Formats: sequence, structure tokens, C-alpha cells
Amino acid sequence: MHLKELQLINFKNYESATMHFDESVVVFTGKNGSGKTNLLDAIHYLCACKSFINPIDTQNILHEAPFFVVQGSFENNDKTEAIYCGLKRGQKKIFKKNGKDYERLAEHIGQFPQVIISPSDATIILEGSEERRRWMDSVIAQYNRNYLDKLIQYNRIVAQRNAGLKQGNLTDELLDILDMQLPDKGNYIHAQRIAFIEQIQPLFHHYYEWISGNAEAVKLEYDSQLNNQKFEDALLQARQKDRMMQYSTLGVHKDELQMKMNGFPLKKYASQGQQKSFMIALKLAQFDILAKEKGLKPLLLLDDIFDKLDEQRTTALMKLVSQQHFGQIFITDAHVERVAEILRGINCSFAHFLVEQGSITRNEA
Repeated sequence: MHLKELQLINFKNYESATMHFDESVVVFTGKNGSGKTNLLDAIHYLCACKSFINPIDTQNILHEAPFFVVQGSFENNDKTEAIYCGLKRGQKKIFKKNGKDYERLAEHIGQFPQVIISPSDATIILEGSEERRRWMDSVIAQYNRNYLDKLIQYNRIVAQRNAGLKQGNLTDELLDILDMQLPDKGNYIHAQRIAFIEQIQPLFHHYYEWISGNAEAVKLEYDSQLNNQKFEDALLQARQKDRMMQYSTLGVHKDELQMKMNGFPLKKYASQGQQKSFMIALKLAQFDILAKEKGLKPLLLLDDIFDKLDEQRTTALMKLVSQQHFGQIFITDAHVERVAEILRGINCSFAHFLVEQGSITRNEA
């Protein structure tokens, strides 16, 4: 799968921009704040129907403009697909494939898979368990539509349950009705997450060893209340506590993904460089899973990945991702020559675009 063309109108700091990509490796360089990451975000919109930076769509419209448009042309198995995303202030976001509107945005998820590695990934490590669950869910949903449907249904029931518990007007009979609907969906989500962690673990280890030179031992552990008890029994046992706490204390919405290095929690004992290497390896393993499950290579978006990495890890990473295994790659870097020098040093051909405050120039040198 290749993105051949990207067009922007009033998107973030771009009034108008059109780019064509024939190469497998595309590099955007420019000063911080020039708009490099916004280009990756536009590509993310086309693939995932949303920004990876700002979830409020209207805030991605150029200042005082009435709308934004992001359009792209993909080549996928010798077929050209045109994707359109448009938003007018005060109106619903419009998403089209080959000129036809989607009934639900969820129908688009997974059709054009992508993996993005960015500084914002630090939240997956440093913030609460919700961030790690969201990451797992976002990956599985790209290749398993049933999982996405079950997750939406499960979250809706938990939201109803929590609202009733908070208001204090849920009878045991009403709780029974809600609790009868949770195990089917929750058990499915639990099983798919376990299968995902089992699948990604060896891939993750492989990539971390490559990037770090096998410097540290890393591990993922999936911690769930359902690992050792039936969902139905656990719900009944937790009912009194749920009433007292006024929210649902048990279920897959409380699961945790433990990230460890040398047997210790990653966020407490790893350096920033080690944490970044950990996330890069995890995202590359994510790429392999999506490529296998979808039967096509996702786009790989690398945003400011060199920060916090030493020279050895940087060179190892670029040698790895420049291989044909990873398909089309988009890279941003604030240092105009750094990434170009690395790619030339490993004999990797690439397209180079200079970004300056809403202006994009292809560098033919």
C-alpha cells in the first residue's frame, strides 16, 4: 500500500498544499513548529478518521477558516483509492471513499492501516492503564471488526451501569439485566487481548534486541481480573463494592498491560532512551501483526524519533526500517541534514521535503 498524493486545504497551519510521493521513504525536515508533524497527522486522518494529536476536529481547522479538507490517493494492490475527509465548523465530519460517504466511520477503520511512532507515545508508558488499553484496542480494532463492535457495546453498557450506580437508582433487577449483557462481550475482549499479547511478544523482543543491541531484557504482561475467575461470578461478588464506590470496579475496562525492563516497571526504572527504544520496538511489532492480519503493509509514520536515542540505536533503527519489509515510510526530523546523512550512509533512496511555516518544497539535492 502506497500513498501517492496528499492534498490539504485549511488544515492546521496549511492554507493549501499538494504533494506527490513515488518513493518508499519520504522525509520531512524543518524547524520545530514549522508543520512537519501536521503532515503526518493529515496522513493519520486519512487512515484512522481522526488526529493522533488533537481529538477535537474543529481545532484542526486553520485559524478563522470555515472548514478543512484532507484528501489522499492510495495505491493498493494495483487499485487506486481516493479518500476524502472534510469538516465545516458546526457540521458533522464527512468521510468518503471513492466519492461515496460512509454510513459509519467505523467502516473505514482498518482499510488503510498505519502505525505511528511519535513523542506522544510516552503517555502509553507514563500515564494510567487507560492509555495502554486504548493502544491495545486501537491495534486489534484495525484487523478485527467484531472486536471493535463488541468493545463499543461493552463500553456503552458499562457507561449505563456507572450512571445508574452514581445516581443510586439501580435495583438488583436492573443490575441483573445489565450484567447479563457484559460477560459475552467482556470475555471476547479479554480473549482477543490475550491472543494479541501472545502474538506480539516475540516480535517485540526481536525488534528491541535489534535496536538496543540486546542491552536489556524487556517483557509485556497482561493483567486482568478475568485471568483467574469467571466474569459472571466476579460481577456478583463485586456488586456491593460497586454500589459503595458508585462505579463498575470490575471488568476488562480495568485491565492493565504491564511493561517491564529487567524485571522492573518500565516507567520507574528505564531511562528516556530505553523507554523510547521500548515503544519503537512495540510499534514495529504492531506493524508486523497488522501486515499479517490485513495482508498488506501499513504506512509507517515516524515523528521526531531520533530525540533521546544515541547514535548506535538511531543507526540500527534506520537500517531496520529502510529495508523493503516495512513498505512506505514517512519520517520527520528537525535537523535538516541528520536523517538525510543517515539514509545516504546506508544507501537508502528517499524523497526529501523542506517544511517552512505552511510552505513545502521538494529538495532535489
